[in-house]
Amino acid sequence: MPFYQIVASDSRSPRDGKFLEVIGHYNPTAKPHAVIIERDRVAYWLNVGAQPTATVRSLIRGTGLLHELNLLRRGVSESDVAAQMEAWQQKEAERRQKRLTVKIRRRQAKKAAEAGAAEA
Repeated sequence: MPFYQIVASDSRSPRDGKFLEVIGHYNPTAKPHAVIIERDRVAYWLNVGAQPTATVRSLIRGTGLLHELNLLRRGVSESDVAAQMEAWQQKEAERRQKRLTVKIRRRQAKKAAEAGAAEA
């Protein structure tokens, strides 16, 4: 069963070698997949110049942290950031629900096609 640590490491270290700090965990087998990050530590490492891999960037993006940090960098006030993050979370929930309904419709269409093929 795969379970991954999200770590901050020096680019000169080997891929599976020494790392600086564990900043989160990722469990892709959970439904929906589970991403647990330490937001303050991820923000720290990104602010001091850390470059996340494409996979880690997408995991962090899914938590909304990149959007929040971008708003703070642009000088948006804390109260406005909170309001915009709430709106972002609602949009994200709608997007996930839409994706789920599309998957369900595809699954139903596939079952109907298989049933039609079995009758013929």
